[in-house]
Amino acid sequence: VQLQAFGGGSVQAGGSLRLSCAASGSVFSISSLDWYRQTPGKQRELVANITSGGSTNYADSVKGRFKISRDNAKNTVYLQMNSLKSEDTAVYYCNARIWASLDDYWGQGTLVTVSS
Repeated sequence: VQLQAFGGGSVQAGGSLRLSCAASGSVFSISSLDWYRQTPGKQRELVANITSGGSTNYADSVKGRFKISRDNAKNTVYLQMNSLKSEDTAVYYCNARIWASLDDYWGQGTLVTVSS
């Protein structure tokens, strides 16, 4: 599985961005598609994920502001980020998880910078 993320950039606090992550390869095996983020000196944290069945899960810090969705026809997962805060500044990574083999595949990361 290969993942390629798009959509990072700079935005002012209160603004919006949409991240995209396109999957290719053995996409039929993907159990969930996840967005993580990481800031310097901190561990990578789960932001949101969506299963192959469409169930979603969000970190408390982004609930009500971010929305994850997927387009199965395009093998793409999206993260719509609204009401952005400076603390959302991070490198965002998409992840594809295969539960049967416990494999994880990572995209290259895209930087989101929110200025106050």
